[in-house]
Amino acid sequence: MLAFLKSDLFLRFLGGFAIGVVGMFMLQPEDSPVLGSTAIAATTTTTAGSGASL
Repeated sequence: MLAFLKSDLFLRFLGGFAIGVVGMFMLQPEDSPVLGSTAIAATTTTTAGSGASL
């Protein structure tokens, strides 16, 4: 087990994981995501088959 923890493969994986975690936190968007915010309502309503064109 100690040999695996000191192996080059494990150390490269651990380094990549650490870089990924730091990148995830540094690249977070400043504003809240759209799916987590309130819904955006439509300004006009149309009924199906009313003949109104867009």
